[in-house]
Amino acid sequence: MLINPRLTDHHGISASQADLAFAIPFFNEDIPLYLDPFLLWKSPSQQDQALHTSLINAFNNLGYLAGKGKDDEAIQTLIAASECDEVGLGSSAARKGKRIGAKKAEEVLRLFQSVPQYQSRGFRHFEEIQFYVDGISKDRISDIACSFLKSFLIDFTAEQCEANGIPTQYCNIKHVYDYRKQAFSSETAKLPVNPQTSTPLILVPKRWLRFTPWLNYDDYFKNHCPQDDISRIPEELTRVSVLNYNRHHYDVVDHYVAEKERTFEDCKNDPLFSQIPVLSAKRKLASIKKLGTGKDDNADIAYEKAIGELFPSLLYPHLDFAAVQSRTDSGVSIRDLIFYNNRNDEFLKEVYDDYGSRQIVFEMKNVKDVSRDHVNQLNRYMTDSLGKFGVLVTRNPLSKARMQSTVDLWSGQRRCIITLTDADVEQMVELFESKQRRPLDVLKKKYVEYRRLCPS
Repeated sequence: MLINPRLTDHHGISASQADLAFAIPFFNEDIPLYLDPFLLWKSPSQQDQALHTSLINAFNNLGYLAGKGKDDEAIQTLIAASECDEVGLGSSAARKGKRIGAKKAEEVLRLFQSVPQYQSRGFRHFEEIQFYVDGISKDRISDIACSFLKSFLIDFTAEQCEANGIPTQYCNIKHVYDYRKQAFSSETAKLPVNPQTSTPLILVPKRWLRFTPWLNYDDYFKNHCPQDDISRIPEELTRVSVLNYNRHHYDVVDHYVAEKERTFEDCKNDPLFSQIPVLSAKRKLASIKKLGTGKDDNADIAYEKAIGELFPSLLYPHLDFAAVQSRTDSGVSIRDLIFYNNRNDEFLKEVYDDYGSRQIVFEMKNVKDVSRDHVNQLNRYMTDSLGKFGVLVTRNPLSKARMQSTVDLWSGQRRCIITLTDADVEQMVELFESKQRRPLDVLKKKYVEYRRLCPS
């Protein structure tokens, strides 16, 4: 079974996250990013700008409905828009969210009456609701945007699935917004599905995603909120008191939004993974080299932590980081790094073709000498989706006897275990700094050296 499976890996599609236009969805958990409507507003793409206009029109129509006495219709529409499970964005560990209640929806809609500017012209950025209503944050902003844009996202998903060979099937999708009827309805479309739950999956363009929306409460509170005007007693400056103040001082929020619009060029989408700076990589290496072997002073934990922070950056984008995996073998606690094998390199494709490794495991051992038990522990783990290729990350080269143990595994079972030492890690960091070659080439070199020792 794949560890922390993604859509592309499940279907055997060899594509790294860096090469795709969408965020690859997980089956078991959300992607920790959010759709930021501001990225559509500031986009040079006319399509994105038009989608933002449609999004704002859909939201402002709720105020129109409420103003015409159709409160129940407006409330039910906002409740329906408040959650979009199909996109899998946010922080849920189960890809399942919860919609807002009627009282919270009423509180949002009341802004169209209580703030004269919204009553007369509506919102120009509906994210502003978070500055007035408690319990509205980045996940809710993202879900509302995804819900109103779901029709486009369905078409985008179909296009990306066809381009990348992702299987689809007919699904019934609820709460698809119809801009002509200005209401949600159900629709049947061909989409990929979660094999564990049979629920449809909708893909989202990477260019729309951020960890935190450009307009957000924390930034407003820290840099723009007139805190002394609200309360001269810091202990009484609560979020609720700030939100109440904002409702009666629209100009403060308006100035903040105008300032964020003026600096729109600084608003960039966030990548799903960011490599650590070269300086940080060199510091991690220095800390590793200073560590003693064994468990004294928690050196083993410090070693695992440093390697765990270093390798995802060194091996990106050729290997996408999947998870830090803890396991127990004969009473011994073992920490592994698991990477998705994207097969976007000849060496990685060979690892997949020859050893069946859809994912690659790196077992970390802060020991002076690797023992036979260490080799056997990793060997027992290399089954199913992890295949028959594994990497021992340890401090020193293997002894002649231990190296022969790994060669015997290849001879008898065609299982491959290669070793990365402190010297190898140092070389990887040097390549990471120079950019002249890839740190992955060190792994490839170690594999070539290992195979030379194996009988043909």
